[in-house]
Amino acid sequence: MEESALNNPFKPAIVIPVYNHEDAIESTLKQVLEYGYPAVLVNDGCGAKCREVLEKLAEKYRDQVYLVQLATNSGKGGAVKAGMRFLLDQGFSHALQVDADGQHNISDLPIFIQAAEKEQESLICGFPIYDHSVPKHRYYCRYFSHVWVWINTLSFSIKDSMCGFRVYPLVKICKLIDRASCGNRMSFDTEVVVRWVWSGHKIKNMPTKVIYPENGVSHFNAIKDNVLISWMHTRLFFGMLWRSPALLWNKRHG
Repeated sequence: MEESALNNPFKPAIVIPVYNHEDAIESTLKQVLEYGYPAVLVNDGCGAKCREVLEKLAEKYRDQVYLVQLATNSGKGGAVKAGMRFLLDQGFSHALQVDADGQHNISDLPIFIQAAEKEQESLICGFPIYDHSVPKHRYYCRYFSHVWVWINTLSFSIKDSMCGFRVYPLVKICKLIDRASCGNRMSFDTEVVVRWVWSGHKIKNMPTKVIYPENGVSHFNAIKDNVLISWMHTRLFFGMLWRSPALLWNKRHG
């Protein structure tokens, strides 16, 4: 076990990247805070209305909530990175990522935290269980990424690379994102978990319900983000090729 895990107590917190989710964030935050863990809201260059909501929430829950303000929109990945680096600087050991838009089943939060406490060196990765609200085209398009992730890791160890409900060990993940950019936008969730496996770290997959709220706000740009994701998979494929001997060795020898 690494020195960080031996010397530091298990001290989790929640990271919530926010970009103009002023109508959903208060409900999401209230649900999160019911479980007693500190949370950091990352204002990812929000407009004035959302920024005001975040500042009021940070003041209202000032004993439980931190607010990190980014001057310009950096994308979901950039906001998550900023939140995780902030939490590490504050002495936290793990960060559970929660989306601001109400998609995630917050009642699974304590289950994921408990799993992280038992396996403190693992990335606890949610794989979604959908209901009827999921758009069919997005449901089926996810399998494009799944197949490329399986190819680029030469394994089936990652059940779903796109679900943002997951718990990161902060020391390890911050070292990883410091040496590899992992993208700043919607491609982040996939790239970071592939590079996590490349680094020889462990994954624990856990099911979690995911919904698409009626009138929910999505910042996924069908053209721009799909281009970025396709380019990411291309880069990862060539990265896999020169890593393939090590990946196959690790797979064979556990």
